[in-house]
Amino acid sequence: MTRLAIAGGGGWGTALACVLASRFEEVALWVYEPELASRLQATRINDTFLPGIQIPANVRAGNSLEAALDGADVIICAVPSHVLRAVSTQFVPYLRSSTPIVSATKGLESTTLLRMSEVIREVTGPHHPLAILSGPTFAREVATGSPTAVVIASEEVSLVSHLQTAFAGPTFRAYGSHDPIGVEIGGALKNVIAIGAGISDGLSLGHNAIAALITRGLAELTRLAVALGARAETLSGLAGLGDLVLTCTGDLSRNRQVGLKLASGLALDRILDSSPMVAEGVKTTSVALQLAARHGVDLPIAAEMNAVLEGSRSPGEAIKRLMSRALRNEVPVR
Repeated sequence: MTRLAIAGGGGWGTALACVLASRFEEVALWVYEPELASRLQATRINDTFLPGIQIPANVRAGNSLEAALDGADVIICAVPSHVLRAVSTQFVPYLRSSTPIVSATKGLESTTLLRMSEVIREVTGPHHPLAILSGPTFAREVATGSPTAVVIASEEVSLVSHLQTAFAGPTFRAYGSHDPIGVEIGGALKNVIAIGAGISDGLSLGHNAIAALITRGLAELTRLAVALGARAETLSGLAGLGDLVLTCTGDLSRNRQVGLKLASGLALDRILDSSPMVAEGVKTTSVALQLAARHGVDLPIAAEMNAVLEGSRSPGEAIKRLMSRALRNEVPVR
């Protein structure tokens, strides 16, 4: 592999371009905003989504999908979940049948309840090589070379091994997985729990509360993932527990920041308008509840977060409701 294309010039797509640039002769970074694409190419800095980080010389930014995908040996899709279908549809005419697509988007599609790889598969067809990249990653830390471990998941064993070799480097370790369902559900639902973590810290509820929230949040992730056909062990790994801990405790977490601001009394629309970054948990929460209802899975933390996001319940009341639920065993009696 010599040429990498990344669809998505936000913080995450730009960070991937930075860390993977040394692994490829050329990286084409497709940026939706024409003005940003021009500035990025000229200044070598993404001043909107990843300010202060110098982009490597072999990264070429532009606003043309056709130019970005031309001759690509592998494509990473790193756009927000709500535009993934539209962007995937746009790049279909430029795809070669053998080119692997890697979904680096975390979320669920609101209209169909599909996982991100399922959206791409529906758009590109059943025979295109497809994988998922997920795990505990803050874009800024990835871009600056902080040690990071991710998971590359696909049902195609050879594709996982191929992508691990292509992507892994001195600061970017890639583990393989053949459980794409578990990897994607972990990456999507951890954002929901992180909003709750932000609320907990915003209300100064202490370390005990965060530990409980992460642990019970992991139980919710696992219940839904297993109901969809995933392996429970996947959720105890990087794409589940690892990503959950990072997003719930790190101040670079956009979803945690949403929770902190909700706890301070700010309205959701003002919070979302204050940043160009997308907090995927806001969109994922109600979709996850619909998916859980379809499969008969209980997600009490997600349900309370949804009530807070809809404005029907205060953050403090949501915490009280979680603490006053009917008592039960932590692990079901067999």
